[in-house]
Amino acid sequence: MMSVQKKVVNKVLLWTILFALMITLFPVAATKASAATGKIIVGYWHNFDNGSGFIRLRDVSSKFDVINVSFAEPTGATNGTIGFTPYSYTDADFKADVTYLKGIGKKVIISIGGANGQVQLTTTAARDNFVNSVTTIIEKYGFDGLDVDFEGHSLYLNAGDSDFKNPTTPVIVNLIAALKAIKAHFGSSFVLTMAPETFFVQLGYAFYGGSCSGCDSRAGAYLPVIYAVRDSLNWLQVQNYNSGPITGLDDQYHTMGVADFHVAMLDMILTGFPVAKNANNFFPALRQDQVVLGLPAYANAGGGFTTVSEVQKALDYVIKGIPFGSYRLHGSPSGYPDLKGLMTWSVNWDKFNNFEFSNSHRSYLDNIGTTPDTQAPSVPSGLVSTGKTQTSVSLSWNASTDNKAVTGYDVYNGSQLALSVTGTSAMVSGLTSGTTYSFTVKAKDAAGNVSATSSALVVTTLPTTGVDTQAPTIPTNLASTGKTQTSISLSWTASTDNTVVAGYDVYNGSQLALSVTGTSATVNGLTSGTAYTFTVKAKDVAGNVSVASAALTVTTDSTSSVQPWAPYVAYKINDLVTYSGKTYKVVQGHTSLPGWEPVNVPALWSLVN
Repeated sequence: MMSVQKKVVNKVLLWTILFALMITLFPVAATKASAATGKIIVGYWHNFDNGSGFIRLRDVSSKFDVINVSFAEPTGATNGTIGFTPYSYTDADFKADVTYLKGIGKKVIISIGGANGQVQLTTTAARDNFVNSVTTIIEKYGFDGLDVDFEGHSLYLNAGDSDFKNPTTPVIVNLIAALKAIKAHFGSSFVLTMAPETFFVQLGYAFYGGSCSGCDSRAGAYLPVIYAVRDSLNWLQVQNYNSGPITGLDDQYHTMGVADFHVAMLDMILTGFPVAKNANNFFPALRQDQVVLGLPAYANAGGGFTTVSEVQKALDYVIKGIPFGSYRLHGSPSGYPDLKGLMTWSVNWDKFNNFEFSNSHRSYLDNIGTTPDTQAPSVPSGLVSTGKTQTSVSLSWNASTDNKAVTGYDVYNGSQLALSVTGTSAMVSGLTSGTTYSFTVKAKDAAGNVSATSSALVVTTLPTTGVDTQAPTIPTNLASTGKTQTSISLSWTASTDNTVVAGYDVYNGSQLALSVTGTSATVNGLTSGTAYTFTVKAKDVAGNVSVASAALTVTTDSTSSVQPWAPYVAYKINDLVTYSGKTYKVVQGHTSLPGWEPVNVPALWSLVN
């Protein structure tokens, strides 16, 4: 066993020596994009279930070009060994899905780290363990590449390690050597990417952990790694979320969640910047095709969610050179047309949010530089009523077609918009009994084109007599599917009804906690280490409510050791800290700065006790 391990290590070292020669002979392989423009969308796939829903790999939206399986994680704090077990899969089925995606032109990459996966390669032995274990995982499952998503305290700089071009801190030096060895082992077609937070990259313009007194030693800690492997790095996808305000090249703070933030953060990577504002220590720009913009797919996915319109406003400037506001690009005032694309956390949250991210941004990227789409979808046909009560009418119709893709339908009650849906059915509620209504439907596409109006359908709601009084069956199998210190996730078996089950009310004791239409829910705002008793009631379109389900008692996770508040720390939503003898909870993800003590910034913190 020992001799085999030595052979593996020797092989890794040999590949390391040959690496410099190989990257000069073989250019970095480009990842095939589905868009005619060559721009990609990268999405992280959850190897766990956090309430956003589990998706099989083969069922990920076709709008994604690259799927990052997240995450492979360390088996120990500092031994360097990485482990990976597919969630809710057999190995055979997982491998089959990876093969399926690769067969239809997608890239499937293993991502290492994440918020809970701290990786510290403090020794050369840890480095070799990392190389060997990661290589084994990639070969076992057939991954196309490796994404480095080190967060938390994985990377830091020792005091005095001030030159990012010649780092001396072991966790930095060993990671660089490990990545070069893995890239060299698999060859030029192997995809290498990184997904650091702004704290580890752009913050390096204002503070660099190895050279500033009193600042967080992790500030800018990714810069030496990016620089060392830049010739073999396919792309860098900085997480433009869960970030505090960051100083841009205009020496102004920029705050996440708006177009200005994304323009300023991208400009720093595409222009380059003096590290810690030292003109003699300049971090050079990456190529345009090495830069991907990282975004949350949904408000619950991370702090700093940015609306589609704000994202595309930023892209209009960065890619097309269409300015807005006061910020101006420094490296290329006319824009960066070869920007690689977008990344999102995550494909699961994208599906949870009805594919808003992938549908909207895929259409935008595909149409860069093309003639605007002005063709409206065909008129919806076959509009019929599939059911009615005293206060609602259920409708269905035949799907429309479009030269690109139909994205949804608007249902009108007379001349008033009643609701918008993505499918070919809808229920219009809030009507008056015994009243006649006229409904029509219009189809719309991603470019905003709207079809002509369908033929009108006249429907009369049920009169007061003959009221439906039959309640749905009782929800069964109420169970907890997950919990944190402040939330509990629940699921149950669907009820049935003589008409239609319209939704469910979830009770926390005798209090209504929330109402949902599906058979799962997450109750937030709870207290750590506290027992709660939940029940669920089903309701139908006529307003009948079932008997409560059997009660389920669940205790939230106990509060872990709470650390004192400190500056230059990346805090996530629901993190707890102490300050001046009181406990505070993060309500908006950010990286703390001096003056941002919890008592001073109530927008970022809420008092717990």
